[in-house]
Amino acid sequence: MFELIAPCHFGMEAVLKKEIIDLGYEIISVEDGKVYFKGDEEAIARANIFLRTAERILIKTASFKATTYDELFEGVKAVHWEDYIPKDGKFWVAKAASIKSKLFSPSDIQSIIKKAMVEQLKSVYHVTWFDENGASYPFRVFLLKDQVTIGLDTTGESLHKRGYRKLVSKAPIAENLAAAMILLTPWRADRILVDPFCGSGTIPIEAAMIAANMAPGMHRDFLAEEWSNILNRKLWYKAGDEANDLLNLNVDTDIQGYDIDGEIVASARDNATRAGVEKLIHFQKRPVAELSHPKKYGFLITNPPYGERIGEREELPQLYMQLAERYKALDAWSLYVITGFADVEKYIGRKADKNRKIYNGMMKTYYYQFMGPKPPKRANNGAGSGAAGDAN
Repeated sequence: MFELIAPCHFGMEAVLKKEIIDLGYEIISVEDGKVYFKGDEEAIARANIFLRTAERILIKTASFKATTYDELFEGVKAVHWEDYIPKDGKFWVAKAASIKSKLFSPSDIQSIIKKAMVEQLKSVYHVTWFDENGASYPFRVFLLKDQVTIGLDTTGESLHKRGYRKLVSKAPIAENLAAAMILLTPWRADRILVDPFCGSGTIPIEAAMIAANMAPGMHRDFLAEEWSNILNRKLWYKAGDEANDLLNLNVDTDIQGYDIDGEIVASARDNATRAGVEKLIHFQKRPVAELSHPKKYGFLITNPPYGERIGEREELPQLYMQLAERYKALDAWSLYVITGFADVEKYIGRKADKNRKIYNGMMKTYYYQFMGPKPPKRANNGAGSGAAGDAN
């Protein structure tokens, strides 16, 4: 058994925690931007392939207190790194982050940890030089209040890189953040979802993947697939087979994405085709002023412009006024907006039912949730009514 660490966007820990529990694993702890859980070798493969909202999956390799660089060196040197790094392994500290700790220089932390690893492995492998021409073993280190945690990165390229998004709009939302936004709502595959500012199509594509039960990592590679010393490659094939068995592309959906830019809409269609969900989404060139839908109980889930670029901020009031007008014209719909624009509630005309602070990269944004009424339960015991969320 391993202790595994799943970093995520700040503010999305609860969503990731639920995903991990739904996969069948035990949560150890949750802190800002990270969820710790227990799992075996198979869990490493399944977490990488199935988790929609995580950034990556790390194997926790060490945890100790250090207030000086000497303590850091000795703490690292005391770890049995041969349990993780083979003699020909290429290893390095890919990232160091420090919060409220006496040791705060990322480059110094990275350098000292690598030196300590080398010293320890020299004594085990009885060599003075490592060729490092084998598989890659990148480590990430976090210091919080002088507590050092070191994790071995099993993922490689961040999990948000599903592989479908080749063409992007000006300010694309990360795929895992888009998935988290959707999972925070009561939306289900039999409900309507419209993104009136769809850009390169990320929110509709992630919604379609959720509707089709498509594992987000089923079409990409992971670093740990090459680690024959830690993981049996058959476990990756097994997790991939599980993902294929669960996939259902015959689901009926009403997922739509609109954008005012025709070229961006074309790129969104291309991205959806690469994701394999193009039949589940309708993309259209349409300004937000023309947003409409004849049915009730739909969801607007969107990432409108924030006005972070010069010249855009003056246009925002008009944009949000149009969004508010069209939202009010929709019958019994819910609106979910992630934005750094501070006056959303003013233009929508009411206070959000929920408002969650989320860091989109280094940018502080807010996820405003304006909830419409629940649809009536269906005669067949309400099955598939979309009432799985308690918020709508």
